[in-house]
Amino acid sequence: MEVIEPRLDTIPRLVMRNAERFPDRPAYREKEFGIWQEWTWKEALEEITALANGYLALGLEEGDRVAVVGRNRPYLYWAMIAAQMVGAIPVPLYQDAVGEEMAYVLEHSEARFLVAGDQEQVDKVLEVQDRLPALERMIYVDPRGLRKYDHSRLHAYKDVQAEGRAAHERFESELAERMARQDYDTTCVILYTSGTTGRPKGVVLSNRNIIEATKLSVAFDNLTEREEILAYLPLAWVGDFIFSMGQATWTGFCVNCPENASTMQTDMREIGPSYFFAPPRVFENMLTNVMIRMEDASALKRRMFNYFLEHARKVGSRILDGRPVSAIDRLKYALGNILVYGPLKDALGLGRIRVAYTAGEAIGPEIFEFYRSLGINLKQLYGQTEASVYITIQPDGEVYPDTVGVPPEGVEIRIDEKGEVHYRSPGVFVEYFKNPEATASTKDAEGWVASGDAGFFDNATGHLKIIDRAKDVGKMADGSLFAPKYIENKLKFYPSILEAVVFGNGREYATAFINIDLSAVGNWAERNNIAYTSYQELAAHPEVYAMIEKHIEEVNRSLAEDEKLSSSQIRRFLVLHKELDADDGELTRTRKVRRRIVEQKYADLIEALYGGKERVSTETEVTYEDGRKGVIRATLEIRDVRTFPPAKSTKEAA
Repeated sequence: MEVIEPRLDTIPRLVMRNAERFPDRPAYREKEFGIWQEWTWKEALEEITALANGYLALGLEEGDRVAVVGRNRPYLYWAMIAAQMVGAIPVPLYQDAVGEEMAYVLEHSEARFLVAGDQEQVDKVLEVQDRLPALERMIYVDPRGLRKYDHSRLHAYKDVQAEGRAAHERFESELAERMARQDYDTTCVILYTSGTTGRPKGVVLSNRNIIEATKLSVAFDNLTEREEILAYLPLAWVGDFIFSMGQATWTGFCVNCPENASTMQTDMREIGPSYFFAPPRVFENMLTNVMIRMEDASALKRRMFNYFLEHARKVGSRILDGRPVSAIDRLKYALGNILVYGPLKDALGLGRIRVAYTAGEAIGPEIFEFYRSLGINLKQLYGQTEASVYITIQPDGEVYPDTVGVPPEGVEIRIDEKGEVHYRSPGVFVEYFKNPEATASTKDAEGWVASGDAGFFDNATGHLKIIDRAKDVGKMADGSLFAPKYIENKLKFYPSILEAVVFGNGREYATAFINIDLSAVGNWAERNNIAYTSYQELAAHPEVYAMIEKHIEEVNRSLAEDEKLSSSQIRRFLVLHKELDADDGELTRTRKVRRRIVEQKYADLIEALYGGKERVSTETEVTYEDGRKGVIRATLEIRDVRTFPPAKSTKEAA
């Protein structure tokens, strides 16, 4: 008798398949009040179906948009899957977005329902509800603080599920009919871009986009139902949607949700994920914490750490890639693994990692090599929301710090005459929601998407190299290449530098804004008996300036060795009096610098950098956590930095 494989063309059908194939395997875990709670695939399907029936009882229609906001919780993933089950479209939001940002997405998407994690998210929506005529219902997961609210439009998540369970028989046939009408080309999700240059755009992704991108990535790294992942990235980010929704439901692996951001590192150690993804910022912060702890360690431990780390830099990546290494070096590395590398990986929660990825923006080569030298199979991928993440991936054994890999099967890439990367794949988005002009300017009739990134294929490796955003790549006054992100990533390798913004396009020389890392520099200040009362005071301290100046000199020395970028050495810098902040519009919610906004907001500081001034007074408007506005006034020091003669080119040397 022929076995007919069930249709696997929607996320809900994948969940149903998993409940049948892996009924007792863990599907979701969540840590709450210090205790891990677990749901199997069978239990997860029951929770999702109850919520879907509850949606029907509340009148949710096919094609309606359901906004979802809060920290990573199984309940919110179920809210998205239940919405898909009834033919609605999930629209996840960034949980740290302020009311104004949330209002734009809710208004633009015309969301009828919103599922919120807690009182904080409900309050932000209530503040702007007068702008949201389409929003009819709000469902909350955590009831704390909401008892005395007006519940005419507010519903407890558990109550909606209870209604769904009670009305199960009444809605059973309707739910089945709605699911039967869904196919590969039904909209799966609308994800709003981070909006580095303007208002976010709603990227419409179909089931085909998500599942095909999932299938190629799962096959590429041989992912199975036995993987464990930590779901901590924003729900609104395409990476989390692919990993925690697409790949999790396709393979059947377990999604683990930490208790909160402050416990993430502890929770990660307890779970020991086998498959891990993090943007460069997370890996940078991990490295910063390692270096801070080592500064506080005994002299013996520091010497041992530095000795074995130096050896790991020489042979760690070679061993990881299976390349030849002498027996003596292997033996020394094995000893280092017992004494240093293994305990360090366990402390970071990376002891069981089989494959790890970083993407979102370029990672500093030194940071990348640090993790690989420890034996962590960290690789880079290049992707975008419009591609359902995957454009290129680094294969095992072909991992280079300055490339982003090769296109996997089904993905095509071409570079236009201006150096911009274009791609085409089954993951390419359907359209920008309610924005045909932007769709037409980004995706052509043949399905080719203009990435907005400048890059080229490396002749030696065949891998793609991304230089920078195409709009940010420029030239110095002498005509030489200016790639600010490349320089900024070199600066951010140093634990004391949290963020850097480099200027120089069309200029005689490059300059930089620096944000110090309060945790790293604060720890250093305590060890050196340097008193301070605020970020602003610490950032302006002469010894902090001296430390940053030394780091920039070291970066300049390395830039001098690069024939193309030697003219981009930083000649002057200042340390900003405040951290760049998403609430102030200076960063996106995915922590990318909004370069144009920074240039406009701090035009007086840029003018001072290039005007030869040694000090500059400035006023900056800031947004506090409660939404109030304020002004910070400061007088900033501007310092000159030593630069170095460019290294002789190969031709000159010959």
